[in-house]
Amino acid sequence: MPTPLTVRPELLSQDLTGKTYVVTGANSGIGLVTAQQLARQGATVVMGVRRVKEGQRVAAEIRDETASAKLFVYQLELADLASVRAFAAEVNRNHPKLQGLVNNAGVMKTPFGHTKDGFETQFGVNHLGHFLLTNLLTDALKAGAPSRVVNLSSFFHEFAMGRKGGIHFDDLNYHRRPFDSWEAYAQSKLANLLHARELGRRLAGTGVTTASVNPGFVRTNLLTIPLPMWLQRLLVFPVLRLAGQIEPWEGAQTTLHALLAPEVEQQSGAYYSQVARYKDKASRAGGWPLRSPNPVAHDDAVAARLWTASEALVRA
Repeated sequence: MPTPLTVRPELLSQDLTGKTYVVTGANSGIGLVTAQQLARQGATVVMGVRRVKEGQRVAAEIRDETASAKLFVYQLELADLASVRAFAAEVNRNHPKLQGLVNNAGVMKTPFGHTKDGFETQFGVNHLGHFLLTNLLTDALKAGAPSRVVNLSSFFHEFAMGRKGGIHFDDLNYHRRPFDSWEAYAQSKLANLLHARELGRRLAGTGVTTASVNPGFVRTNLLTIPLPMWLQRLLVFPVLRLAGQIEPWEGAQTTLHALLAPEVEQQSGAYYSQVARYKDKASRAGGWPLRSPNPVAHDDAVAARLWTASEALVRA
């Protein structure tokens, strides 16, 4: 695999004092690294987490490293739209001007199931929860402009274990067709990309820039291995590294680039990718930005149709 891409050093030394960012899933993995780095640079970070006590523990660890860190921990359950609305209301009440929203949290290859509102779990959590959250925070993002929205997608939006990424408008939530967890994951990650694309079109001229990112094949809690940690470190991690797996700090590089690089403002709606095992070999070195190898990712009609369908679902 090519060498992972890294953010230009000067971007990580920018003074972000006075700026406020919301990061979902900020208590572990890529979200944690993102929150740590933003706090290190002086930003106020709102951590949206499922488990508040765990989030508070992580926030305390960040403060141990960066005494001046300004962190707020709010409860957010993306599988429950009532929780999304409550979280957004708290953010809007306490932080009426935002400079960034990182839609980072997600699930992968879950068994067949539904969110509290009846959506297939991966489509509901990865896409619809963040779609509603973004809509509810758009006024704060406009008020805080220049600002950015970054959706974490995946290289699996092209192919996920052989399942081609597509948006199945005839049955988005697998109410009728046979369920396939990898196909559902690919759909949700393609939806993240298309959401950023359509959002960028709709917010043109507002000062809000959008992006979708692929963090790469990252060692996070999404991948669970039923072995003791010491054995994983000894046997599994080296093999996965050779297969292209990268660490969370490497995976967060693309998110940080999309949040901080000035040139991103001229590329709203674009897709940014860390190195990854795309089926399309020409894409494997990644790119900031990268033209997705999935042709559906460039179909504006599909993006607009997904927006309309998503709006109807979260309002139902």
